[in-house]
Amino acid sequence: MRQNSDPQSTIYDGKHIRVMSKGDWEYVERKKVTGIVGIVAVTDDKKIVLVEQYRPPLGKIVIELPAGLAGDEEDANEELIAAARRELLEETGYEAAEMVYLADGAASAGITNEVISLFRATGLKKTGAGAGVGQERITVHEVPVSQAFQWLADRRKAGMVIDLKVYGGLYFAK
Repeated sequence: MRQNSDPQSTIYDGKHIRVMSKGDWEYVERKKVTGIVGIVAVTDDKKIVLVEQYRPPLGKIVIELPAGLAGDEEDANEELIAAARRELLEETGYEAAEMVYLADGAASAGITNEVISLFRATGLKKTGAGAGVGQERITVHEVPVSQAFQWLADRRKAGMVIDLKVYGGLYFAK
């Protein structure tokens, strides 16, 4: 396995991100986070909970798993599972009786060093409104797992973008 031993340097240091270079390679990393979580939330009646929100980099509405950053709030040492519970509640209004780690992997290895950890949330109970915090304008969808691929295809035809993690989430939802 070949690894680049070139030193890395900072090209740009912004409020939330840093653009780095290592040799000829440029990439982005987030600042002030300890990880990223995605949640495969499945209701007792076998519906996957998905979120919809406008994403400026794409200029479109995107269908996603509930997700977010760990360690970006007051607690810089926030555990990933705690972040998953917090993000699920903030974005969807659901609390989970059980939150289980599933897997982790690179988000887009050619442009960022982000690694996303997926969790499965079950025993869901609606305790809040969801819709996100701050500038987030999230719409929550509960889609029967058995109908999810068609539902996603319909959203795609309507001009929305489907985050690929949703398809991975469907694998774990079954």
